[in-house]
Amino acid sequence: MTHDAVIIGAGHNGLVTACYLARAGLKVCVVEKNDWIGGAAVSRELYPGFTYSNCSYVASLFRPEIMRDLELPKHGLQILPYEGGAVFKEDGGYLGMFRDHDANRREFARHSKRDAEAYDRYSRDVLRFCRFIRPMLLRTPPDPSTFRPRDLSELMWLGRKMGEMSERQIAETVRFWTMSISDYLDEYFESPVIKGYLAVSAIIGTALGPMSPGSAYVLLHHYMGDVDGNVGAWGYARGGMGSITRALTQSLLAAGGEVRAGTGVEQILVSGGRATGVVLSNGDVIKGRRVISNMDVKRTFLKHVPEAELPGDFVKRVKAFKIRGSSGKLNIALDSAPVFPALPEGAPNIRGDLHFTDSVEKMERAYDDWKAGQFSRDPFQDCMIPTMIDPTMTPPGKHFMSCFVQYAPPKIEGRDWTDADRDAFGQTCLDQIARYSPGFKDRVLHVEVRTPRELEAEVGLTEGNIFQGELTFDQLLFNRPVPGYAQYRSPIRDLWMCGSSTHPGGGVMGAPGRNAAAEVLREMKHPSGMSEAYAVI
Repeated sequence: MTHDAVIIGAGHNGLVTACYLARAGLKVCVVEKNDWIGGAAVSRELYPGFTYSNCSYVASLFRPEIMRDLELPKHGLQILPYEGGAVFKEDGGYLGMFRDHDANRREFARHSKRDAEAYDRYSRDVLRFCRFIRPMLLRTPPDPSTFRPRDLSELMWLGRKMGEMSERQIAETVRFWTMSISDYLDEYFESPVIKGYLAVSAIIGTALGPMSPGSAYVLLHHYMGDVDGNVGAWGYARGGMGSITRALTQSLLAAGGEVRAGTGVEQILVSGGRATGVVLSNGDVIKGRRVISNMDVKRTFLKHVPEAELPGDFVKRVKAFKIRGSSGKLNIALDSAPVFPALPEGAPNIRGDLHFTDSVEKMERAYDDWKAGQFSRDPFQDCMIPTMIDPTMTPPGKHFMSCFVQYAPPKIEGRDWTDADRDAFGQTCLDQIARYSPGFKDRVLHVEVRTPRELEAEVGLTEGNIFQGELTFDQLLFNRPVPGYAQYRSPIRDLWMCGSSTHPGGGVMGAPGRNAAAEVLREMKHPSGMSEAYAVI
């Protein structure tokens, strides 16, 4: 049997691609190496009765257009918005954040009246940048090196978008894309803790510090999502992040697609310059008229395609593509809710993201450890307790805490991580939480510690990079992942890419998967498929 499309990897982008193609009438097979579905968007019971979102942990970036197209709420997906968050200060104080803009403004005024006044201007300016970028998420980037009518049309569309802004706004936009978040925030705010909180989205998942040029764009990338139409809002997927990929799987099965889990791909078959299928690690062969890889660009072309089948310049560029791991993760089962004395009793902030790094300078020092090949001695942690809102993940009265950690290097001083390194990393993170939550360690029932080593081995993220490649300006739009191959295609005919190494990048967004499906259907000149895939444009 020959499938119309064989998709490598049942992560969310692979499943999105599969759903669109199956709904267009193609015979689709998704191949997954793990026994479970979801890639990095998974819910797993790793301690009895507790459901962990043990990789990705919050939802916002997933495109609402895709949710509607694939009828994911019908298949059980529900996003629960959360209640802001808090930064705990070394002096025992805190900065609270809220879903409501005016409440944030009042809280800022408690730390700096000047910053409260600047907050409206900051929010307006960042929202303007978002409005410019958001329409590009579900469009294939143009190739400026060609004169194809479609690429010229897209370049003209970009020109019109730029033309809607004043000269000053254009200059500010280009400048923003290339500057550090530290420099950008300095132009608005004076309070260290306010700047520290707002800088968070610029460092999550990236091998940059807050003072690194280009980090401002990473903040924008995280601000482009929405929950219930609220731009920049975040929430929890009810039942854990695996609810997203479970809903996608159900949508795929309902459309006649197939998923094979438990055996990974050993090699992509190429014959006469065309992809013809895959060989699985157990020796089975799955034939396909086209192969679509949800793996990152390095894993796809350097590990699963014979180098002789690829142009030398392409291989060189793939090797140069920046995928640098910088993150770790702790998943913690708690016997009861932790207490943070700095917060007023009943404060809603505990239902959001909790941080213990109260300045940009402390973030930068944590990054310095990463540059020296060490995990951070005083790391930045983005801690969430989703069970404060979603009690389905634990037994009654118990809680699950997710801690996303910056910075953890892919290697420790040039050598591989050991179990002892992993345990020391985990202990460092727990010690930091306990400084702000007395008795925290006494509540801990179980801890899963994940370094870049585990993220690569289990999820297939090269070096543990959660975005499948840095989100720096040189690796965006028509440069992602390689100039000339930014339209989800590759040098091999019928071998496509749909993962986060492609435009518009990482996060549980689904846009790369949706865009890749649209390009496949466009090349097929599939009338029903084209109308289905492009319903969201």
